Amino acid sequence: MKTNSKYLGLVTKKFNDFFLVDLKNQENFENSQKFLCKVKKSINFKDQFIYVGDEVTIEKIDFKSKRAVITSLKKRKNFLVRPSVANISNIYVTFSVEEPELNLSQVNRFLISAESMGVEVSLVLTKCDLISDKRRSYLLDKFEKWGYQVITLNLQKSDCFKNLLAELKQKECSIFMGPSGVGKTTLLNMIIPGLQNSTAPVSNKIKRGKNTTRNVELFSMSNQSYIVDTPGFNMQPLEVDIKLLPNLYSEIYKQVIEEGIKCKFRNCLHLTDEGCNLNKSFERYSFYKEMIESSKSHYYQNQED
Repeated sequence: MKTNSKYLGLVTKKFNDFFLVDLKNQENFENSQKFLCKVKKSINFKDQFIYVGDEVTIEKIDFKSKRAVITSLKKRKNFLVRPSVANISNIYVTFSVEEPELNLSQVNRFLISAESMGVEVSLVLTKCDLISDKRRSYLLDKFEKWGYQVITLNLQKSDCFKNLLAELKQKECSIFMGPSGVGKTTLLNMIIPGLQNSTAPVSNKIKRGKNTTRNVELFSMSNQSYIVDTPGFNMQPLEVDIKLLPNLYSEIYKQVIEEGIKCKFRNCLHLTDEGCNLNKSFERYSFYKEMIESSKSHYYQNQED
């Protein structure tokens, strides 16, 4: 059966010139309906590419062969560059407390990159069975001072995922973002029954994990919620305007926005600027300075190019 009707769908997977589009949220369909689609040749999306997470309109639907044609692309709410995913509502920055060892500078970098998306950000710590209760309490206290409530997980016990699973089903589109080897694939295998991605041990030589997920893909959690399966990355690129960077730190945001601390200059970066009144005693200030200097170098390099 074929139809010329138009339907709004969600791109759940991309491979070569084809896109898998899910119409599950359409009231016309009782169950999930996925169609293999190509973009209509005469359509030009102003040099935009279509990515997983994009909302698209499909036409010329063939229900027998499960084929259709993409005819329009809806405006995105946001876009994550690496990995390439559109319309994220929640980011779960995921790190292991051991194997590989927790790198606080890297945790900070991932968190700030996530904050720059303007979505809800949570911190997930895996492999918590490998540390003592004292160490666990220490980390929880540390990250609470950073402004984050932490979800701690033992990947060997599936019952500890119940609360997380219930939370994910209330979110629109969630992504677990973090370096390789932290247990993200194992976590997703437990969250999504039947996924069964392969896992790999952490490299003894470089103390980093190996990528076990190769492609970005969206999986349905409930009628209105999805979760993104993505490759892991050891370094998260930072694409943040240096002027916006200060307010991505909750410690600075609280002082400047909530408490009304005023510096002499409106665009104060809170380094050694004249007239800076920020209390710089918070723990992440050294990481903040590193990121400011890194952003400056990136800015001047682009100016020269």
